[in-house]
Amino acid sequence: MLQRLRHFLELIRFSHTVFALPFALLAALMAWHARAARQPPEPWRWQELIGLVLCMVFARSTAMAFNRLADRKIDALNPRTQNRHLPRRLLTVPAVAAFTLICAAAFVTSTLLFLPNRWPLYLSVPVLAFICGYSYAKRFTSLAHFWLGAALMLAPVCAWLAISGFEGILPAVVLGGAVLFWVSGFDIIYACQDYDADVKSGLKSVPARLGLRRALRIAAGCHLVTLGSLFALPAACPALGWIYYAGLGLVAVLLLYEHLLVRPDDLTRVNVAFFNVNAVIGIGLLAVGAADLWL
Repeated sequence: MLQRLRHFLELIRFSHTVFALPFALLAALMAWHARAARQPPEPWRWQELIGLVLCMVFARSTAMAFNRLADRKIDALNPRTQNRHLPRRLLTVPAVAAFTLICAAAFVTSTLLFLPNRWPLYLSVPVLAFICGYSYAKRFTSLAHFWLGAALMLAPVCAWLAISGFEGILPAVVLGGAVLFWVSGFDIIYACQDYDADVKSGLKSVPARLGLRRALRIAAGCHLVTLGSLFALPAACPALGWIYYAGLGLVAVLLLYEHLLVRPDDLTRVNVAFFNVNAVIGIGLLAVGAADLWL
């Protein structure tokens, strides 16, 4: 049973939750801060925090499990992915399908924690449809990376909606824009590993369409837009100040380091750039944003 549980956690790459969850929590902190500034101030509720974490975990688990189902035949043909759980038959298709449906139902149920705010419940199914739709994007568009970025962009936007509805949502939209281009950029870098396999199988991606060198330049451009959006965030959320800007300077250094790690003729350090650097960026931004709002 423990081994089976471990297989499911590996299937959905549970550790990669650190990419979107910090931005959802930062948006929630900004929403709570804005709500507390109203007269009379409205207290934050524990069930909102629990609901955010549960929704993030279950939405991402649904999307990842669905992706493994949709890509199982493609994964079997790619040397990098042929050892995943479905190609190796460590897990069966019915078991992963059942797991996907359970996570989807748990996500929709978790939105009830935000009542009397009904927006999370109303938007739960459309959100799931959009993030699961990414799994088929590489079959028809080279802009699939930006679909993934838009899927993760929903994390801060939906977190704000869950806390405050549409009232004063601009800070979450600006933060979501940063997430959109941040994720799109590092997904383009990650996709460089699959250049040969994508070209051979006819799958679409920026590296397969434009080549590795130009793809890495586009990824760098995406991350410049990310920095621009993050620098603009205090204009939408004036409570952020010098602590946030100091942390943002470190983010800029980390993004530069990420691009120095990867070259068209040397992709051996893509995984370091993909997971280690980006995990630090997400968690670090949450930390400095929380500290600035608290102080």
